[in-house]
Amino acid sequence: MDTAAAGVPVTGDVPGRRGGRRLGPGCAGLLFAAVSVVLGFRVADSDGITPVPQLLAFLPWLLLPTGVGLLLTLLARWWAGAVWGIAVLGLLAWFIEPYGKAGEPSGSPVAEMRVLTSNVEFGQGTGALIAAVRHEKPDIVFVQECEYSCDAALKRALADTYPHRRAVEGGGSEGSVILSRFPLRGTAGVPGTMGMPGATADVRGHTVRLQLAHPMPPLPGQTGLWRAELGALRAYAAGDTTTPTVLAGDFNASQDHSAFRRILDTGLRDAARLTGADRTATWPSRTAPSFGAQIDHVLVSEDFSARSARFLDLADTDHRALVVDLTLHRRA
Repeated sequence: MDTAAAGVPVTGDVPGRRGGRRLGPGCAGLLFAAVSVVLGFRVADSDGITPVPQLLAFLPWLLLPTGVGLLLTLLARWWAGAVWGIAVLGLLAWFIEPYGKAGEPSGSPVAEMRVLTSNVEFGQGTGALIAAVRHEKPDIVFVQECEYSCDAALKRALADTYPHRRAVEGGGSEGSVILSRFPLRGTAGVPGTMGMPGATADVRGHTVRLQLAHPMPPLPGQTGLWRAELGALRAYAAGDTTTPTVLAGDFNASQDHSAFRRILDTGLRDAARLTGADRTATWPSRTAPSFGAQIDHVLVSEDFSARSARFLDLADTDHRALVVDLTLHRRA
């Protein structure tokens, strides 16, 4: 007698269900493996090779594929995979925590200053930047990718308000400018593919080192250059740990990159982290703050406290501007 025809239930897995259970662990395993590779370099305190540096910039977003993988393991009842996924999830949560020193300076406050940094994307966002500067009234402005027309526009529009400047002129992404209300004395700056001018400012009788940061991005085949230029910025930071310092700009790196963490290890602190905004995305502006990475930073020595950090959406540039209010303290 045909039991199926007679309506007698057939025991065992349905073929389609068996295929689904095989597919679930396979997909979950691929997701966990990909995330584990990137996470392994983070655990090893290394930036690895392409595509690891590019993916490390978006480390918090690796929670999404990990979560999808965990769901698949539960649906497929793949318990070993579930343990793997939970371990990956725990490590991600650990490394998403802020990196670097925090805390308030112990000395008395001696001066206040507002700093703005903006990458204007080949000068295209110059008009929006000028409007933002007039509205925010920062004391010091760091501008990256300020090519010839951008430089000329800043001179025309802001020279009366910011009579002191240091610039590296160049086309495309090579030009950079520091504008200041405070008197400046030029320094050699940090050598790099793109302009990184430097200066010392007289902030109400106190000397403050200023350095614009704009190393090369970690493009495929150029990650060595990216590391080298971040290393040059680290050398600058470590070269003088007694003078108050502000190192600001587009670092093309986040706290999840080893080369950037080495800069923080010199004692500099991320002003956004000090105000609780260490994971607010600055790039790409089209998807930030919902999705992106924080690669624009204002780093300060332990002489400074940060009262606030705000992120501005400027037209015609792929970066958000960052404005921080700083207080300079007398070193104890």
